[in-house]
Amino acid sequence: MLNKKPILVILAAGMASRYGSAKQVDGFGPNNEKIIDYSIYDAIRAGFGKVVFVIREEFLGIMKETFDEKLRGKIEVAYAFQDFNLRKFGIDLEIERQKPWGTAHAVMSAEPEIDGPFCVINADDFYGFDAFNKMAKFLTSEVHDGKMALVGFEIGNTLSDFGFVSRGVCHVDDAGYMQGVTERTNIYRRKADDQDDIVYKEGDEEVILHPQTRVSMNFWGFTPKVLAVAKELFPAFVDKNKDNPKAEFFIPDIPDYMVKNNIASFAVLPTSAKWFGVTYKEDKEAVQQSISTLVALGEYPAALWGYVKEVDPSLYLDR
Repeated sequence: MLNKKPILVILAAGMASRYGSAKQVDGFGPNNEKIIDYSIYDAIRAGFGKVVFVIREEFLGIMKETFDEKLRGKIEVAYAFQDFNLRKFGIDLEIERQKPWGTAHAVMSAEPEIDGPFCVINADDFYGFDAFNKMAKFLTSEVHDGKMALVGFEIGNTLSDFGFVSRGVCHVDDAGYMQGVTERTNIYRRKADDQDDIVYKEGDEEVILHPQTRVSMNFWGFTPKVLAVAKELFPAFVDKNKDNPKAEFFIPDIPDYMVKNNIASFAVLPTSAKWFGVTYKEDKEAVQQSISTLVALGEYPAALWGYVKEVDPSLYLDR
């Protein structure tokens, strides 16, 4: 039985190119709370003991100013930098790129701050307490190098009204384990001929997805074993894509490889919660309204960091 408090790794190094500003530190709550604030608040309630922000080094000042004081005494805080230095991963190359190498590369960058089971999330996604509670329970009682997990959201609960999204589409067996995951980078709701289909583009073809298809929102539960596998795969990925400045080493590629090579299994922890986030600038108002509704229902205090409210986790397990 594990008892070490799990670590929360937050991926916050993105340039926010589609959103148009540093959405990681934009305000959405009634007292200017950030989406990250709600994730950390839920993680503390669920039992996480440390948060690691993976950022660009130039963001360090504003991140420390934003988070250090209000999190002092509530959860341990650390920072890791995602950059263009390939030598720290044993790759003796200098490759010109405008963006780093993707989400799996970001997780690898956090390795110095990881010494046990950990969860990875995006900075700009609102997941809800149920996801953190289920993952914390898994990481403190079930996880081992041969068994890891992800929270599987229903694709119909994860779309933006303002454009396409990227999702890791999961292939789940009858026992609730992932058999594979494929990153789809162009998913959207298609409205035509009285139909309201969810589709992704593959070449010129539109492929329909069932609304309850489980997808990864980059809410993964790992042991450090995943870092070792990622570091084994990364040099070949870089070599293959050294002339492709847009190539990205995605997190789902690692679990997919581990499952298909019998290195580890991945339990899909289901949630029916509605995800929301700010992929596009136009999403902001809807996110603010959603958070206001949750505050009005009493799920979060209006002044989020006035206190950390203890909750009965059993109230959320079957939501």
